[in-house]
Parts: sequence; structure tokens; C-alpha cells
Amino acid sequence: MSTRQPTTTLEDQPIPVRAKLAAAWTSFMFLYAYVDILNFFTPGVIEDILDGRVFEFDLSQTFSTTALTLVAIPILMVVLSMTLPARVNRIANLVVASLYVPVTAFNMVGESWRFFYGLGVALELILLALILRYAWTWPRTAPSATMATSPDRGTVRAQQQA
Repeated sequence: MSTRQPTTTLEDQPIPVRAKLAAAWTSFMFLYAYVDILNFFTPGVIEDILDGRVFEFDLSQTFSTTALTLVAIPILMVVLSMTLPARVNRIANLVVASLYVPVTAFNMVGESWRFFYGLGVALELILLALILRYAWTWPRTAPSATMATSPDRGTVRAQQQA
């Protein structure tokens, strides 16, 4: 009679790139939103908003539409990272994450609470770097073995070169 020994090693399942990207964009969005929400506790912020100003900008429909767009793009990247075809997905993640690096860094401009915003921006930049890394190192598939050993290799090569 054999007794089953408990295993001590956890199985480390590989995570698909799409899931890594969607998780990173989700984390980015939580940070993006919570930094803004927690900023309301900074003295004077609510008063400025009630006076119709955010940072150096007048509150207007244009400002609100721009702010919504800046938030909506990373939100949409969560679903796009899971649904776009691999090639388009990789390019979209590389482009959007690259564009959000300066947008994120801009959030430090003119802020008096440097530790608070510095931590928020640093964490957001780390997530953007992860997104860039995941997209940049997206695994490639090798040509199938049957294609390379088929009797009509010349035709296959001609089609690949065309």
C-alpha cells in the first residue's frame, strides 16, 4: 500500500501575455484613479475645483472630455489586450504605453505633495515599463516542422518570399 506524500512545491503555471497586459493595465487604472481621488484630500484642491480650476486649467467641457479620454484609453486597453489579434495587440500596447509615459510624468509638474505624487507616478511608470516589456518580448511561434520538411519546400519558400 502506498501513501501519498504531500508536495511542497507549488506549480507555477505560465501566464499568457494577454492576461499579463490586461492585469498591468488594470493595475495602472487603479493607481491612476486612486491618485486622483486621494488628491481631493490635499488642502485647497476642493476649493480650486469649486472655483472652476484644476491645476492650471479652467474646468470646461473641453477639459472634462480630455480628462475622460485620458482615462478611457487605458481602460479600453484592458479589453483590447485580451481581444485584439497578437500583432495589432503588441503594436497597440507599445504605442499606448509609450505615449502614457510622458502623460504620467506630467502629473508631477507643479505638485506641492511631491512624495505622494512621486510614489504614484513611480508606480504608474513601473507598470508602463512592464507593459512595454511584455509587449516587446511577446513570444513568437516558430514555423511548423511539417512545413519545413514537406516535399514541396521550394513552393513554400517561394510563397514566403513573395
